[in-house]
Amino acid sequence: MTLTVLPYVAAARWPQAGFYAAAVVLQRKGESVNEPHASSGGEFESLIAAAKSARENAHAAYSNFRVGAGLRATSGRIFGGCNVENATYGLTVCAERVAIFKAISEGERGFDAIAVVTDTDALTPPCGACRQLIWEFCGDVPVILANLKGKVEIIAMKDLFPKPFDASSL
Repeated sequence: MTLTVLPYVAAARWPQAGFYAAAVVLQRKGESVNEPHASSGGEFESLIAAAKSARENAHAAYSNFRVGAGLRATSGRIFGGCNVENATYGLTVCAERVAIFKAISEGERGFDAIAVVTDTDALTPPCGACRQLIWEFCGDVPVILANLKGKVEIIAMKDLFPKPFDASSL
């Protein structure tokens, strides 16, 4: 499978906040958008590859904990995101949120999977804030956790976030 970088890479710098954000938009070629989504790591190879690629752009100057995310829209487009740290830590943005914000800013509204890649032995799930946003914008999608050694685990979002706060709570 081939991933193609679309005509641009979005990158921004906010000097007053002291951090950078970057996201890469990737698109799958040769796959049907409506293909069934089995619970196998092989079916998510392009998504994991996008997350690995995005991870390379991480700005993790303080923790050295580089994270990449790949978010697949129901249109078939894949959006990559990386974590972007700030010296205050509170203004840090996680890879999952960068990917979601990028996709939303590009007009996407439906998503069917998200992958998170780190360079750790134990697979790293999304933080609480990311779980909230994944639920809000993606619903009960497969969350693919992977590391650089090839370990992959697929978890349903409802299992990672069993009692979400959403519109039904209002």
